[in-house]
Amino acid sequence: MPHKSLDLVLINPSSRGRVYQSLGKELAAIEPPVWAVLMAGYCLKRGMSVEILDAEAEELGPEQVALRIEELNPLLAAVVVYGHQPSASTQIMTAAGNVTSAIKARTPEQTVLLLGGHVASHPERTLREEDADFVASGEGVVTLPALVEALRSPAPALGNVPGLWRRVDDGIVANPDVPLVGNLDAEMPALDAWNLLPMAKYRAHNWHCLGQPSRQPYAAIYTTLGCPYHCNFCCIQAPFKAGERAGGLRESANSYRYWSPDHVLAQIDLLVNRFGIHHLKIADEMFVLNRKHVLGICERIRERKYDLNIWAYARVDTIKDGMLGALRDAGFTWLALGIEAGAEHVRADADKRFRQDEVFEIVDKIHAAGMHVIGNYIFGLPEDDHDTMHATFDLAVELNCAFANFYSAMAYPGSPLYAAAVRDGTPLPEKWTGYSQHARDCLPLPTRHLTAREVLAFRDEAFQRYYTNPSYLESIERRFGPEAAAQIRTMTSCRLERDLLTDKLAAPLVTLPEKKRTMTGLNTV
Repeated sequence: MPHKSLDLVLINPSSRGRVYQSLGKELAAIEPPVWAVLMAGYCLKRGMSVEILDAEAEELGPEQVALRIEELNPLLAAVVVYGHQPSASTQIMTAAGNVTSAIKARTPEQTVLLLGGHVASHPERTLREEDADFVASGEGVVTLPALVEALRSPAPALGNVPGLWRRVDDGIVANPDVPLVGNLDAEMPALDAWNLLPMAKYRAHNWHCLGQPSRQPYAAIYTTLGCPYHCNFCCIQAPFKAGERAGGLRESANSYRYWSPDHVLAQIDLLVNRFGIHHLKIADEMFVLNRKHVLGICERIRERKYDLNIWAYARVDTIKDGMLGALRDAGFTWLALGIEAGAEHVRADADKRFRQDEVFEIVDKIHAAGMHVIGNYIFGLPEDDHDTMHATFDLAVELNCAFANFYSAMAYPGSPLYAAAVRDGTPLPEKWTGYSQHARDCLPLPTRHLTAREVLAFRDEAFQRYYTNPSYLESIERRFGPEAAAQIRTMTSCRLERDLLTDKLAAPLVTLPEKKRTMTGLNTV
């Protein structure tokens, strides 16, 4: 094999238009591909030459990506299938497959690897269905440099590349996995990789910047990987399970790894001082969890007196005394809470076991600390019926959080709900884009009592009803100013098109009543 000057190009495929429809033009965030940054840092530390091609930020279609790869001529082109958050991995798989096919059509000799959360949940299927030469199991970072090293040889020893899935004759062979990377500070530093991104192109979510003059500059970082919880709708652990098994962790346990507060602050220092970052997302699936970790990061940010607008994920049952003041003083202005449902038995069935009064208490405490809440709600969990979905909407209206995400329950590959859907023969989306909450071909799960069509229709109507509620808009204007309320009105004018809801002959839809329902009797187990 002739020598190539560039070892690796990590590709973030462009999917915003198909995944978010009209919401993707101005309202959705343009996120930096954090996993590509972590992978690049891991490989740079091992002496490799690396580039990141962010097709999302640069608005490049598959053919344009293929042309750039031909010009760069790397030893390995790796398409990274991760999204804004864990559940967003599958929805970009269609775009990832299109990029892979375009590269192989233009330069058949180019070696292409697929890796990421979705790929880890379906390594064999991905290799059978896509045009890639290889796929990686697990989180994939260890596979990358080992594969590059093998490809440097005239006779690559592919059998020695950990976590590699490859075609051999008429079959597929999977190499053994290795344990997860342990020392994140030493093994997965990201500091040198941020220079590989077009940092000026990234923008925060619209809600993250309500009342702010601009949504840029913006960045996102991880301070932890994994989550110790077992919510049945979540696929967060999919890329980690192979490494957990190889490391001897029992199947019922979830790994949860940390970068030290000092390392996290070194990264924030770089982002603030070199790129002028003001808006920051902590991308951890569960940031507000370990008190020492959270307070250590907050203390270091506060010492530097940075002016930051940060948001992060929390749970109702992980916010402890002393955390909220420290978070607000460090610049955390938003916390995202997975409230999920308005009926406790529906939450409990999804492995979210906290009482209704705890929800109100924590939301009140966050507001009292001077922060905003983005409440996450799911319609169509397995135990949902007409009344419980109404109870979820009623709860959202009563809490009146500054922003709310309304989801329909989805069988994301790698989640327990997906395994149950496959076992039970439940219809699943025909294309990977159908796993996007906002896509035209979105197909959520049915419940034990409702059809998928009823769930999706309820979700879309709930979104419109919540954000056009005069009381809500008045509260937004009081909190953030008239321009913020105008931005919300612009958002609700972008109506989603849904293939599932266009059939005029289908059964009647679940609708929200004009008058608010009472929640009495719906919130107890």
